[in-house]
Amino acid sequence: MAKAGPRRFALGVDYGTNSVRALLVDVADGAEVATSVFDYPSGEAGILLDPKDPNLARQNPADYIEGFYKSVRSALRAAGKRADSAAENLVGIGVDTTGSTPMPVDQAGTPLAMRPGFANQLAAQAWLWKDHTGHAEAAEITEAARKDGAGYLVKCGGTYSSEWFWSKILHCKRTAPKVFEAAHAWVELADFIPGFLTGNLAPETIPRSICAAGHKAMFHAEWGGLPSERFLKKLDPALVKVRRRYAADALASNQRAGGLAPEVARKVGLPAGLPVAVGAFDAHMGAVGAGIKPGTLVKIIGTSTCDMMVAPMDKPLPDIPGLCGIVPGSIVPGMYGLEAGQSAVGDIFNWFARCLTPAEYTRSGDAHADLTAAAERLLPGQSGLLALDWNNGNRTILVDPRLSGLLVGQTLHTTAPEVYRALVEATAFGALTIIRRFEEYGVNVKEVVNCGGIAEKNPFIMQVYADVCNRPMKISRSAQTCALGAAIFGAVAGGAYRSTEQAQKKMTGVKPAVYRPRKTAAAVYAELYQLYRALHDSLGIAGAQGDLSQLMKRLIAIRDRVRKG
Repeated sequence: MAKAGPRRFALGVDYGTNSVRALLVDVADGAEVATSVFDYPSGEAGILLDPKDPNLARQNPADYIEGFYKSVRSALRAAGKRADSAAENLVGIGVDTTGSTPMPVDQAGTPLAMRPGFANQLAAQAWLWKDHTGHAEAAEITEAARKDGAGYLVKCGGTYSSEWFWSKILHCKRTAPKVFEAAHAWVELADFIPGFLTGNLAPETIPRSICAAGHKAMFHAEWGGLPSERFLKKLDPALVKVRRRYAADALASNQRAGGLAPEVARKVGLPAGLPVAVGAFDAHMGAVGAGIKPGTLVKIIGTSTCDMMVAPMDKPLPDIPGLCGIVPGSIVPGMYGLEAGQSAVGDIFNWFARCLTPAEYTRSGDAHADLTAAAERLLPGQSGLLALDWNNGNRTILVDPRLSGLLVGQTLHTTAPEVYRALVEATAFGALTIIRRFEEYGVNVKEVVNCGGIAEKNPFIMQVYADVCNRPMKISRSAQTCALGAAIFGAVAGGAYRSTEQAQKKMTGVKPAVYRPRKTAAAVYAELYQLYRALHDSLGIAGAQGDLSQLMKRLIAIRDRVRKG
């Protein structure tokens, strides 16, 4: 019997909203060997805020670098107890990050925030994905692109978002001109980390991710990459320098960004020259880690959600209004990557638990657990409440950060668990709206695989999603799907597998337990969803209040019927 060769490993480094996670996996089967999390020390839970502007959300780039060193060293130390040869037999590193999170950098690629004179300037920091300060600029870009006729919006749902690359940069130009002038270029976090790891931070040559470029910067081969200088000049001539200092090509994450730089390698105890994959956004790599394939919708459920699908490139695919992008190779190389999502999910639940929960539901010290237990005892429709999930705007399909949440039907007898359940149901209705938008345009959803902290930890929410969507809800086998997806690309870039799909077959899977829709609950939610869509369309699409009286009467009728049994 032939002796088995040494175990081989891949490292995935996942830059989330509040922390960075390093995950070491066995490339043979995706088994998790060790993990370590580093919480960003700056600001509130890693986010730099401005009390005068609730739309502002920035991060300190120095936290990213410190986070890599500390999380990777800690993961390798933990792995040493289980796999002594982990460092020696590491085949590659993959990186995923939040996005769009661009940052201004100097000519050498150093973030301005790390240079003297800029450390305390919020505009010089990394502009986190949830920064909506550029909403006016996003609307201006949308209008200009619609008039231009070059098609820049057709691959990103028809509306440009304040969460994305150009709106943030244009807002910086107008509100912090000294920072803008000092910046040689702007670099996405998903590109900055691989560039830092490989010692190639020069903005003109740093490998640019097709994921970041295509979904957030209107990059597409149809018009030769980024929007033309002619178009950008119409917005502001100063934007032309940003375009000129952006690489002409954008790469999928199965490609190598380079080899691990000696200085970085020495600090974490890894071999210099170790392959580092081109970066991508967390949700896109999370989809890979959850085993995405044609027909599979992967929902990454956390503070917000990202809903990901892929489609073959050998078949026609229509442009789908309201999506966050249709980009070749952005998720699985060789396939179209389709992105949608909700701007707030876990953030809505956290807001309610933190700010509006009575003391009787916080006695255990875990308001979420107490509210969940009480809300779970309620029947669908019993409360007479209906909510919209727009507390942080709408990402898909309306693409409007100015929209806000709404709760209809509350009385002097409404309880906290009833409101909490209505908020959970609202996010589920938003999820169903996204599914229907995909299918309206011929992208069939054959299965739904969920991942992220909520999918892992809250069976009540997943059951509501199954009932509302009237579909089984599967859960990804890995609790760290984004980091696992990054590790998969590290394995492919390092030569352990010939393709992403081959690696997925070996390294991903789903849990045995599946949440299945309950017939009675699904029937009630089908009625409630009609009312949700009435609110959605009248308040979101038409922008008018509409006549709520008839909706309220129907809502009360459902409530009374459910209460009577």
